Amino acid sequence: MSIADWLMILAVLLSPVIAVQVQKGIEKWREGRNRKLLIFKTLMATRGSRLSPAYVEALNMIDLEFNTKKTKEKKVLNAWKVYLDHLYNAPRDYTDPDYKAKQKTWNSKTDDCLADLLVVMGQCLGHDFDRVQLKKGFYAPQGHADIELEQLLIRRGVVNLLYGKTSLPIAVGQLPT
Repeated sequence: MSIADWLMILAVLLSPVIAVQVQKGIEKWREGRNRKLLIFKTLMATRGSRLSPAYVEALNMIDLEFNTKKTKEKKVLNAWKVYLDHLYNAPRDYTDPDYKAKQKTWNSKTDDCLADLLVVMGQCLGHDFDRVQLKKGFYAPQGHADIELEQLLIRRGVVNLLYGKTSLPIAVGQLPT
């Protein structure tokens, strides 16, 4: 047998193995891209309700799914680090006379950091959004904000009651005769 015959036999034997490996590589790439898209879509869908568990989960998945070795993905990770650092520095001293002003400034910067993250993530995944669209282009009903605020106030009130920081006022009305 000639070298050409041996090469033909080798090609016939190895081509299915190579084809399967190439297909596995394509599937792995596609699955990774789909996971990144799911993070992006979740953040886009929940950017108006940042206390939602889905929003927080999507943020926490960024480190797992985006790769520092790829330039576009590294930009996403850098924007996420800036946003995360900002989130950890929220004003917490409710007794500070400047608390409301600090909270307003912090909220504004939060919006900017999230918009930056979503712009970079969108570019990485082939979507083109501008910052203004990302900051203003979502629907969040006032009723949802009211419910979140009321739940927060109720929880704080119950905690203060349980820790003895406040008391439950009781008024005696007309006694039955």
